[in-house]
Amino acid sequence: MKHVLDNPAWNALISGNKHLSNGNEQVKYFDKEVSPFAGLKENSPDNFSVLYQLIPHNVPILFITPVEMEIPGLWNVLQFIRGLQMVYQTEAELAEVRQEIIPLTDQHIPQMLALTKLTNPGPFATRTIDFGHYHGIFEGDKLVAMTGQRLHVFEYAEVSAVCTHPDHTGQGYASQLLLQQLHRIKAASGIPFLHVRYDNKRAIEVYEHLGFTTRKEVYFYVLQKNESEQSK
Repeated sequence: MKHVLDNPAWNALISGNKHLSNGNEQVKYFDKEVSPFAGLKENSPDNFSVLYQLIPHNVPILFITPVEMEIPGLWNVLQFIRGLQMVYQTEAELAEVRQEIIPLTDQHIPQMLALTKLTNPGPFATRTIDFGHYHGIFEGDKLVAMTGQRLHVFEYAEVSAVCTHPDHTGQGYASQLLLQQLHRIKAASGIPFLHVRYDNKRAIEVYEHLGFTTRKEVYFYVLQKNESEQSK
């Protein structure tokens, strides 16, 4: 039996993120202002065709799979990214959060967008905050670090958008924010997980230090509709 994290976008869209889901029984996707992720129940050419017809825009989408794939010609592959899927399953007692961490709301969206544009932790749009559980660290009125939750796959909750302003690195902000998320997810009887680029050694070391272990390698495809196919 396949593990639910082998198809995390699809399984999030039918479980913990169902309220943000669009699509049908074979193909689902988020609104483009929430997330570029799309998921297929089965990674078949037919379902890629259904996705092509169903999505009402031509903004790039993000597709994740545990195996490298041949993408049908309906889609242009704009980018291919190797990543690691890491899961937190240690029983060790978590350290306490020492930093003041503030829940983020709609009023903080401009600062959140500016911070993610500067640090590029992954896709972040005007309504990504709708995934919930976004928190940040401020110096004065300035948001200098944040993280939140993205895919919610049954009992698994993905920690995402871990980022710190370049002028404020080296102060342990990312570790404190990650700790806060771990406490929150475990208090809700969930299992934390995350995705990271395979070559982001600095981040991987932070995650491993906190207790995350690599479950498997995964592959991200940034796809866009092949406009030449639309007239066929």
